[in-house]
Amino acid sequence: MTHSADTMRGITLRIASGIAFSLMTALIKLATTLGAGLGEVIFYRAAVGAMVVLLWVMVQEGRDGLVSRRPGRLLQRNLLGVVAMFLSFESLVLLPLAEATTIGFMGPVFATLLSWLVLGERVGWHRWAAAVMAFLGVVVVMRPGSAGHDSIAPIGVMFGLAGAMGTASVTIAVRHMAGTENVGAIAFWFQCTAALAGLVLLPVIGTSPGWTPILILAAAGVLGGFGQIWMTASLHAAPVAALTPFDYLQLIGAVALGWLLLGSVPTAYTWAGAALIGGSGLYTMWRERRRHVSREVPATPPLS
Repeated sequence: MTHSADTMRGITLRIASGIAFSLMTALIKLATTLGAGLGEVIFYRAAVGAMVVLLWVMVQEGRDGLVSRRPGRLLQRNLLGVVAMFLSFESLVLLPLAEATTIGFMGPVFATLLSWLVLGERVGWHRWAAAVMAFLGVVVVMRPGSAGHDSIAPIGVMFGLAGAMGTASVTIAVRHMAGTENVGAIAFWFQCTAALAGLVLLPVIGTSPGWTPILILAAAGVLGGFGQIWMTASLHAAPVAALTPFDYLQLIGAVALGWLLLGSVPTAYTWAGAALIGGSGLYTMWRERRRHVSREVPATPPLS
C-alpha cells in the first residue's frame, strides 16, 4: 500500500474506534446508573473484549498473532493501561458523560509534559501556551462558583485528569511497540490483564447489580474489544498527527449519547471547556505536523 493509502486506512480505523468507544462509554455510564460498580465495569468490559479480540486474532493470524516478542515491555504497557482504565472509569462514574469525555482529552497536553519531564525534549512556547489553554478548559469544565445541580465532583475531575495522563503514556508505549509487536498481541493481552484485575476487584468493590446492567456491560465489552483493535491498528497504519483531529469527534458522540440515553444536556461551561481543550490539542497537532515530528504527540483514546 502507498503512504497515502496507509494514512486513509488509519483514519478510517480511528473513526471506527471512536464510534465504538463512544457507544461503549455511554453504555458503561448507563450501567453505573443502574447499580453496576467499578469492579463489574472493568471485569465485564475487559473479559468480553478479550473474547472479541481473541476471535479476531485467530481468524486473521492464528495463534502466532498472540505471541509477544517483548513480553516484559508488553506487561508494563498492560499494567499502565489497567491503571489508566481504572482512573478513567471512576471519573465516568463520578461525572456526567460529556464532562468525563472532555477531561479525557487532556492526553495530548500530558504528552507534551511527559516529553519534557521524562524524555528531556525541548518544549517551545507554542506548546506551553496550548497546555495552559487546555488547563484553563479543565477549570471551566469544573464550573467555578457553581453550586447545587450545576456543580460537578472535584474528585471526579482529579480521576479524569489522572486517567488522561495514564492514557497518554499508554499511547506513547503502543506507538513505540508498533515495529515489534502484533496488533492482536497488544490488544488481547491488555484485555486479559484488565479482566484479571477486574476479577480481583469484584469481591472488593463489586455490587452484584443484577442481569440488566451486566448485559449492558457485556455489550460495552464487545464495543470496547473492537474499539481496541481498531485504535491499535490505526497507530500502526498512520502518523499520530494525522489521527488526532478525528479523536475529537468523540466529544460530539458523548454529547449526543448522553442526551439520548441519559437525558443529560451539557452546560455552557462544558461547551466552553471542550472548545478550549479541543482547540489546544488540535493546535498542538498542527504545530507538530509543521515541525515534522508528529510521532511525539500521541492522540488520546479515551477510556480504552
